[in-house]
Amino acid sequence: MSTTAREDTVVAREIGESDIALAGGGLGDEGGDVKARGYWEQVWRRFRRDRVALASIVFLVLVVLVCYPGATIAERIVGHSPDDIFSDGIDDGLIPVGPWSDVTNPFTGETQRLVLGAADTLGRDEFLRLLYGGRVSLQVAVLATIGAMFIGTILGATAGYYRGWVDTIVSRLTEITMAFPALLFIIALASTVGSRLDNITFGGVLGRGVLTLVLVFWIFGWFYPARIIRAKVLSLREKEFIEAALMTGASDRRIIFSHLMPHLVAPIIVYSTLVVASYILAEAALSFLGVGIKLPTASWGNLLSSAPEFYTAQPWLMLWPGLAVVLTTLAFNLLGDGLRDAFDPRSKL
Repeated sequence: MSTTAREDTVVAREIGESDIALAGGGLGDEGGDVKARGYWEQVWRRFRRDRVALASIVFLVLVVLVCYPGATIAERIVGHSPDDIFSDGIDDGLIPVGPWSDVTNPFTGETQRLVLGAADTLGRDEFLRLLYGGRVSLQVAVLATIGAMFIGTILGATAGYYRGWVDTIVSRLTEITMAFPALLFIIALASTVGSRLDNITFGGVLGRGVLTLVLVFWIFGWFYPARIIRAKVLSLREKEFIEAALMTGASDRRIIFSHLMPHLVAPIIVYSTLVVASYILAEAALSFLGVGIKLPTASWGNLLSSAPEFYTAQPWLMLWPGLAVVLTTLAFNLLGDGLRDAFDPRSKL
């Protein structure tokens, strides 16, 4: 038998064995056909095995529901707004009254209840201000994250893909921005620009002062995402599928959006959850210092700012907003850890 004939026989035998194996697999598996899992299906399988991450996302959904429809419903139930002032919401020593206190509505004369007591020396409702303050804090954190990640992704992907002088300009701009004392500049900008932007609420969609903090965070928050995305794109730029796309004459736009962006989804999602947590803390810190969200608009930060004055008589005034900030930040961080493990292809199913 010639060499060619012998090779044809081997190939035919292998094809036959493959067909038998496939047929046997289909007949032997009474439970159903065996199919390969897609990437997102594998991500979901990994994520749902992480009970801590699942608990975190459930908690965050509850926070959003409580702060948005829940705040409006609570306001209608109690019969007053978070900005209403109650003269009997403070005692003779100008100390806010405690939880479950009855007060008189100055407009209707009705007796109403402050579930968590009064928030400050004006006797405003701590419970409602906590819910509406959560709205404002989440608005700042989420909008600042979206803007910073968008700017950072565009600049980082552009620098990593084109390299050369484009990469040099973006890298130097990133290093210059990182060299600024960010906290001092944020305080300065929030103090000077805030008076012009605080009243822009887009028809009440945003809280007063939210736009100011969001724009300031955009200015000083894009460079970390840019560095992460740039490093990822630089590594992907050397992969075979990018070289193949270049050889076929694909445009830069097609390569970036069709070939690179799908590989950037995972780091963008994971890093975004961590950035949201950091912006919640940043808003609380700036409002605590008096340059963030300003009264009478409530936020978790300025609720904490007014609490130390009464920490000996009414310690819960620090407890409620403090718990809200800590638990929400912790939930975002744990969610980010869970997503990072789920997107990691080396994780075990």
